[in-house]
Amino acid sequence: MKIVLIHGQNHKGSSYHIGRMIVDNLDVKKEVTEFFLPKDLNHFCSGCYRCIEGDENCPFYNEKKTIMEAVEAADLLIFTTPTYCLRASAPMKSFMDLTFTYWMSHRPRTCMFSKKAVVVSTAAGTGTKSAIKDVTTALFYWGIPYVKSYGIAVQAMNWDMVNQKKKEKIQNDATRLAKMLSTEKKPLVGIKTRFMFWIMAKMQSAGMGSSPIEKEYWEKNGWLGKKRPWKDGK
Repeated sequence: MKIVLIHGQNHKGSSYHIGRMIVDNLDVKKEVTEFFLPKDLNHFCSGCYRCIEGDENCPFYNEKKTIMEAVEAADLLIFTTPTYCLRASAPMKSFMDLTFTYWMSHRPRTCMFSKKAVVVSTAAGTGTKSAIKDVTTALFYWGIPYVKSYGIAVQAMNWDMVNQKKKEKIQNDATRLAKMLSTEKKPLVGIKTRFMFWIMAKMQSAGMGSSPIEKEYWEKNGWLGKKRPWKDGK
C-alpha cells in the first residue's frame, strides 16, 4: 500500500505522532512518503488564476508537482494538522488553496475516486472538529470517497507533555482506525459524491465552468456523457 502523509506543521508534535501511529499499525506492506508544510511548500495562493488554464502555469508548480505526484500515486492519504485558533494550520489551508484545480468543479483526477484518506487534528482544548472540516471538505471535492477523521484534545503543548493515560487511549484508537484502513478493497463512491459530480458535469456542459480548457478536459475524459471516473479505474 502506498501511503502519503502530509503534515500541516514542520515540527513533530501530537498530530504528527498520531498520524505515524496509524501508519505503524496498518497490517499491510507499506511504502510511505512524508511531506511537511510549510517546509515542502512554503507559499500562499496568490489568486492569479493562471492554473485554470493549466496546472503548470502555477508559479509554485515545481514544488506542488512533487507533492501531488506522490498524492496521485498513493492508495492512502493521511493529513495531520494542529488546531490553530479553532482551524487547520495556515500551511495546511494554503496547501488546500493551491490544489483547488483538483476539485470536481474544475479538473478532478480519476485516481482520487479510488483513494482512502484520514484527517488527524489535535488541540490543547477545543477546535479539532472545525480544523478537520477544513481538510475533509477539500477532500470531498477532490472526489475521495472514503475519508475518516480523528480529533482529540491532548491538553498539552507537545507530545512529551501528553499524559500516559491519554496516550494509551490514542494508541487504542489509532489501532482500531488502522484496522479499518488495512483492507485493500476499493472504496465505494457514495451518492453524495455521485450527485455532486453530476451537477459539475451539467455545469461544464452548459459552459459555466471557469475556462473552456476545463470543458475540454471533461469532454476528453468522456464525463459530459455517461462515463464516470470511479468506473474508469485508477
